[in-house]
Amino acid sequence: MFFLFLLICWSSFSSDSRAADYVKLPVFRQSPFPTAREALAFDSVRLSFFSSSSSISNASASHPPPPAALSAPVVSGASSGAGQYFVDLHLGTPPQRLRLVADTGSDLVWARCSACRDCSRHPPVTAFFPRHSSSFRPYHCYHPACRLVPHPRSSSHDAAPPCRRQPLHSPCRYRYSYADRSSSAGFFSRDIATLNSTSAGFLRLHSLPFGCAFNVTSPAGSEAPRGVLGLGRGPISFPSRAARRFGDVFSYCLMDYTLSPPPTSFLLIGAAAHTTLAPKNLSFTPLLTNPLSPTFYYVRVLGVSVDSEPLRVDPSVWALDHATGIGGTVVDSGTTLSFVPEAAYREIVRAMTGRLPPAAIVRGPPEFDLCVNASAEATKRVPRLAFRLLGGTELAPPAGNYFIDAADGVRCLAMQPVSAAGPGFGVIGNLMQQGFLLVFDRRAHRLGFSRTGCTDA
Repeated sequence: MFFLFLLICWSSFSSDSRAADYVKLPVFRQSPFPTAREALAFDSVRLSFFSSSSSISNASASHPPPPAALSAPVVSGASSGAGQYFVDLHLGTPPQRLRLVADTGSDLVWARCSACRDCSRHPPVTAFFPRHSSSFRPYHCYHPACRLVPHPRSSSHDAAPPCRRQPLHSPCRYRYSYADRSSSAGFFSRDIATLNSTSAGFLRLHSLPFGCAFNVTSPAGSEAPRGVLGLGRGPISFPSRAARRFGDVFSYCLMDYTLSPPPTSFLLIGAAAHTTLAPKNLSFTPLLTNPLSPTFYYVRVLGVSVDSEPLRVDPSVWALDHATGIGGTVVDSGTTLSFVPEAAYREIVRAMTGRLPPAAIVRGPPEFDLCVNASAEATKRVPRLAFRLLGGTELAPPAGNYFIDAADGVRCLAMQPVSAAGPGFGVIGNLMQQGFLLVFDRRAHRLGFSRTGCTDA
């Protein structure tokens, strides 16, 4: 009962109900892209953290879809040593431009904050200055919204700091941890997001909840993140907040990172864009929910084939066990490579090895089990991979989505087995997603995809 009350309170927060056209946010990729070994190292840390950490509750009330939509460009965070993608968000009054990691594997929107008065020493897009925003408001620790974020623990005991029910000196403190063992801590707050509509000019999304992070940590040897746009399924994620105005649908298309100059990708949030822009040949598979990991977008893989020949893999290895939360397959924008159950992985490697000319197979980095000569002739002979999904659809990416440059003149299978020490679930990483328009239709609990929708996105 209390959680239902909490969601009712959350749904009643300030929102602008005016109809508007959709907004298109560009997603930018920075270079250089991480090497195959760097991507695998980052992915392994991220997924091992997924398996050992628990998610905060992400249940959310449903709302009727309004006729508006929102779109933003997406960029890959390769320069920070990971295969992430970035999106620009304008926050505050007047708007301040921030570059945030677009992450379907987390919920919280947050930005690195600074209390500076003279902020000229901060490079552009790297920090938010709450002193410079007239619409910035921190939540109080006794506000219902404060119960939707994890809190820091007291240094003296394993409990959250006490909350003093008074307007002054009672901010809602949060601490959010990530799969790469980085963390964001500060004040859970709200401010106005300014979004550029395709036909209605600038639109304002009021009271966007976000973490104003004054303490950001990262693993040794890696650059601390500057902010995250959480795209997960929880009530504090950006799509959940935007759904009340634009509709509970978002999509993105991650363009081929090998092209130079790299083409711009886009993140679209809202229903109207997909009514007008979605290609007619969009395929759909159900989005499943894992009650023990409610943030993630699960799909049901039924089988895999190589060169149109189904592999002998027991379908149960792909299944999600709702009792234990183990198994299933997650679509994740923050993981570069793809991970499949070990039994399926071994069959994929065996089938591909048997179809490749012996001269095309070469030795690569020890972390990868199958590598080929990167010559054009050898690349043409790479066997075709396809995943059969629930709903009668098939995800059949081009070879460039599952073979990655791993060394000079060497390309390796960009897949890894799900090990006992891993996350317990498979992952369709962002490399496998390249060139596909992916539509996360959260209101209908389905994922749409197409290889022909990226030019319109």
